[in-house]
Amino acid sequence: MAPPDNFDPYLHEQMGRLLAGMEAVNKSIERLEEGARRSEDKATDSRAVVHRRMDELVNRVAGVEQVVAVVKEDVSEMKPVTEDVRHLEEDAEKLKAAVKDMKPVTDDIKRWRLMGIGGLTVIGIGGMALGVSFADAMKRIASVLIGRL
Repeated sequence: MAPPDNFDPYLHEQMGRLLAGMEAVNKSIERLEEGARRSEDKATDSRAVVHRRMDELVNRVAGVEQVVAVVKEDVSEMKPVTEDVRHLEEDAEKLKAAVKDMKPVTDDIKRWRLMGIGGLTVIGIGGMALGVSFADAMKRIASVLIGRL
């Protein structure tokens, strides 16, 4: 087949180049679309990870809030006990002061008791000596009286 009379090889070359360029543009668009899909998939995965972490943080914060509420309740329950302990410490200080004042009196009473025991011992020994002397005197008087009779 012979080319027609109005066949222009330059025009066909330009059309071939235009078609090749269009194919290149189509391939480039396909690559861009594929890249966009991959990027969107990565973004979706990243958002899923962010949401998962956010859920974990929400759960952790809820746990912390519960612990704080329990601690707050425990602290409010401890306040009266703390006040009682403070009052007990004040009472203990007062008792220490009172005992400190009592110690000299107690020491004096112990000294008196020891002196009393010593005095009773001396009186007992003296009484015993007096009793023995009286008994001996009675014996001599009796022997003198009996000896005369």
